[in-house]
Amino acid sequence: MAEKLIAKTTPAVKFGPEATKGARTRERIMDFAEDSILHKGFAATSIEELVEASGITKSGFFYHFKDKNDLARAIVSRFIDRDNAILDQLTERAQALSDDPLQSFLIFVKLFAEMMDDLPGLHPGCLASSVTYQDRVFDAETSRLIRVAVLGWRTRFHDWLSKIADQYDPCMPVDLEALADHFNVIADGGIITSRALGDKTIIGRQARLMHDHVKLLFGGR
Repeated sequence: MAEKLIAKTTPAVKFGPEATKGARTRERIMDFAEDSILHKGFAATSIEELVEASGITKSGFFYHFKDKNDLARAIVSRFIDRDNAILDQLTERAQALSDDPLQSFLIFVKLFAEMMDDLPGLHPGCLASSVTYQDRVFDAETSRLIRVAVLGWRTRFHDWLSKIADQYDPCMPVDLEALADHFNVIADGGIITSRALGDKTIIGRQARLMHDHVKLLFGGR
């Protein structure tokens, strides 16, 4: 399962033989740009370096993207679609293994932790965090896409946790919205901590703490 979901951490998109040369070129530009944004920021990423890295002309770049902001919006949209696809796959797998909302949620978190454990190295970074921290260099639409995505992730987990709370009385008062946000906090905070310490195990370990917290909160008795 984790091997199939590892694409979360790699921007490259696999194309079939039917893909056009233009589509491949567009994705290649986005791959180089996303890597550059994660490593040195959007402002420091120039069209010239992307043109050189992609092996195209400057006019070729503007054939695919109107400007850098258009490129940023495309990268962010792809990132959001990719993350949602990963979460959908994990959710489908977890809910196929158990109809119980608590048990399926616990399975989901364990699958996520295992996926993070299987990364070949440190997580490359989170584009949502990059856009948030560099919001002044991105246009309003790019920042809006991230806000909508984060709210969507909150809703996804809040709905699931609400179903758990309907069946299981928590052993102490709990803010379900804050708990829903906790998954994203663990993912992004885990990336920062793992990179700061050079320890790729941190994200999985933090996810398992959330697993244990939810298990004790709703099923500890």
